[in-house]
Amino acid sequence: MSKLVNLFTIGFTQKKAEQFFETLLKAGVRRVIDTRLNNVSQLAGFTKKNDLEYLLRKIGGIEYIHILELAPTKDILDEYKKKQINWAIYEERFNQLITERQIEKKVSSDLLDEGCLLCSESKPHNCHRRLVAEYLQGKLDTTINIRHL
Repeated sequence: MSKLVNLFTIGFTQKKAEQFFETLLKAGVRRVIDTRLNNVSQLAGFTKKNDLEYLLRKIGGIEYIHILELAPTKDILDEYKKKQINWAIYEERFNQLITERQIEKKVSSDLLDEGCLLCSESKPHNCHRRLVAEYLQGKLDTTINIRHL
């Protein structure tokens, strides 16, 4: 019988810091796994790498790690943002990228358990964090329960 892993995902856009941190705490998140290509942008002040790492640790004793291999490439991201490709093409290209990167070899079920994949998109539907979670759900030899926060 495989181990049950609880994996969360969250986006910070359209969330105030209080809502963001309270959501993580209530869910029981132990580790935030940053999947952003650029984790130092000013898109949301409290989510810059060093600030976020500090706040997670101080507010909830939550670990922070950034795994760049879980992020899209600049080319794929820019083409989607500039509407040069639609979501279906983005999804296909991103899934091909994480397959080539063999991201299942970069993370363990222990790392993912009670972990939370982070990116900026407020909803998981058109977001690479959902694609990462679903890909790992199909690749790792464990049962992964995905919950979008």
